Formats: sequence, C-alpha cells, structure tokens
Amino acid sequence: MNISEFAKEAGVSVSAVSRYFNNGYLADDKRALIEAALERTGYMPSYSARTVRSKVTKLVGVILPKLSSESISRITEGISEVLGEEGFELLLVNTANDYKREISSLELFRQNRVDGVILLASVFTDLHRSLLSKMRVPAVIVGQQFKGFNCVCHNDLGAAYSMTKLMLDKGACRPAFIGANPEDKAAGLDRRLGFEKAVTEAGLTVDPKLCETAKFSMDSGYEKAKHLFSGKNRPDCLFCATDNIAAGAMLYCREKGILIPDDLMICGVGDSRMGKMLYVPLSSAHLHYKTAGKEGAKMLLSEMKNESGVCRIMQLKYDISERESTARQ
Repeated sequence: MNISEFAKEAGVSVSAVSRYFNNGYLADDKRALIEAALERTGYMPSYSARTVRSKVTKLVGVILPKLSSESISRITEGISEVLGEEGFELLLVNTANDYKREISSLELFRQNRVDGVILLASVFTDLHRSLLSKMRVPAVIVGQQFKGFNCVCHNDLGAAYSMTKLMLDKGACRPAFIGANPEDKAAGLDRRLGFEKAVTEAGLTVDPKLCETAKFSMDSGYEKAKHLFSGKNRPDCLFCATDNIAAGAMLYCREKGILIPDDLMICGVGDSRMGKMLYVPLSSAHLHYKTAGKEGAKMLLSEMKNESGVCRIMQLKYDISERESTARQ
C-alpha cells in the first residue's frame, strides 16, 4: 500500500497523511481518521522516503528485560558499538521482566519519534505481535525467534543438548534438570527440549521427579537443588538452563558435602564470568551475546536504509566451554 492508497482508505488527502507522519499541524478529526486507518491496515510509510522529507532523530529505542544480567549487558554493549559508530544514541527501557511494561514501552516508541526499536523479550503475547505489526519504524528482536519479524537468536536447543550429552557420554545415568519458565521459548522451552533430546538419545527416560523450573537467580537454583536431593533417587548429573541457576545449585551441593564432579556433574548455559570463578569452575555453553547485539544493530540499520519487506532470522552458533564441574574421568 502506497501513501495515495492509504490516504484514500483514511478518507483524507495525501498532504494530510504527510503532515501526520512529519509531525505537522493537523486538525483533530483528520488525525483521528488517520489513526483509525493505521489500526485497520497496519500501514507504515517507507522509512527511506520519510527521511528524505524529515530529519532523522538518530535515536534508537532498546527495550531490556533487566539491567543486572551479564548477558543483557553484553548484548547492549554490542548494540551500542555498532549504532554508536553510525552516530545513534540509545534510549534504554528496563522492564524488569514484566511483559506488560514491554507492551507499554513498544507503544511509547510507536507513538514517539525514534528511528528504530530493538526488543529483548523473554515471553511473547498476542499484544506483542499486534504492536510490532503496527510499528512505524523498523524493529528487530534479539534473543528470541518470533515468526514474521526480524530476529537474531541463539541455538538454545542445540546448546542444551550438547551440554547434557557431554555429561551422559561420561557415564551419567540419572540426569536432572533445572530449567526456566517454559513460556520463555529460548531459555525455557528450547533448553528443556535440548535436555530431553540428549536424554532420550542416550536410551534413558526423563524422570519428572528430577525436573524443576526455577527463576533466573542463584537463590532459586539453590532451592530447586534442595528439592532435587530430597528424594531417594538422587541425580548424578544436572543440567541448568542458566549459569546463575547452576551457581545456586552448586552452593547447595557445597553446603551438603555433595562433591562436584565426583558425586554430581553440573553444567549451565551462558558461560558467565561468575561461572569461571566458582569454587569448582562451571562447564557451560558459550552464547555469543555481544555478537547478537552487534548483528541485531546491523540488521536494524539495514532495515532503516532499505526496507526489503522480507523478515530475516539469524541464528548464532555456540561453543562448549568444558571445565572442572564435568571433568569426571
């Protein structure tokens, strides 16, 4: 749909549509007609065409789930490096893992002038899809796959599979799992599926009593490990969806005299700095978070310069960082 077709749909002139998108004066009744047509059609004018007629703000909105996470800081660093070289400034919004705040932040950036949006979300809803479809500027999702939108993501299933298989190949036969919210497709669902795939391929059965769901914290990892070891059938290897969860589980093991890796092999995902400095250095899948930020920023710049209309999904590789926590001979 071009601007003339959209103007006809809205029942206003082409010049009125142009003034609307360039923040010019417009009567309230015409503004209401245009916004109603936007809701119906999801129309968004060509970014390159608009920038010819109006000033680029050189601002990019970045929506983050939290600020304290090492992985999020690495992603943000990558975004900043790439966009900073192009003269862009970042407007950071911390949603504290509240999807409702993600929605309000998307609406904020949709209504206010930024040149693009990068979203780091954990859980997607129909509201996310609706607002992302109506964005008037390019948007890129980093860290998750969301069909129909530009995304840069990790191979979470593959990472979980490889780390679990690493322990099973060393003779473990009672695998346990501490995962994350399954509504989080990447860290929750895909890492659970990777664990289950490795266990099944090894000819073993996933024991529901040895599977827990934790929050993204050491405290939660500690509590879930406590529950895992409360039964008679104790695990001999433990895959954790994140390094933070694994660190909490290891703290419990240390307090209870459970030897790592002799009694229990344990591994995580993320390859955090903290994991390398634990009393038993943690084996972990290295996800290229900074690279994800860089590639997300590059994808956004590409969309800004030349909207292709074709959504792309870029999945990054992972590396296995094996350390003492799985070094059973």
